[in-house]
Parts: sequence; structure tokens; C-alpha cells
Amino acid sequence: MPEISRFFGIVIKMFWNDHHPPHFRAFYGDEEALVDITSLSLFAGHLTPRALGLVMEWSALHQRDLLDNWRRAGEQEPLERIEPLR
Repeated sequence: MPEISRFFGIVIKMFWNDHHPPHFRAFYGDEEALVDITSLSLFAGHLTPRALGLVMEWSALHQRDLLDNWRRAGEQEPLERIEPLR
């Protein structure tokens, strides 16, 4: 599970063989959420409201980087680390 970022206890991962739509997975404790990169919306799973807000803020700042990583994943290229939210 390639980790592409980590901040405030939230871990962001992207899988090479994952399904569409383009998305990433956010983990916080025992919770997991799938976030659509194109619409920046939650489409599966659950995070606490605070964690979800941080994930959405981070993804809005790095949408282009996330889409680039999704393309890399589809071509089975190494994924780039993305700067954490500070």
C-alpha cells in the first residue's frame, strides 16, 4: 500500500490496481475513507468530521499532484510523495 502523505495522524495511500473513479484512501485510526480526486468528494467509508475536513483541505491544495499520481499508478510507475498539510 503506497503511502503518499501523512499528517496529523492521517495516512494517505493510493493503490496501483484500484478501481475508478480516480481516488485515494485516507486512514485515521480504525477509519478509512475513499475520496474522489476529480470532485474532491467522499464516496465511500467514514472519517471523523475533523479528520475529513483536514483531508479535504489537503486534497484541494494537491489535486493536480493526486491526479498525476493516479496516472502513475495506472502505468505502474513509482508514486510521488506529496507534501503534508502543515
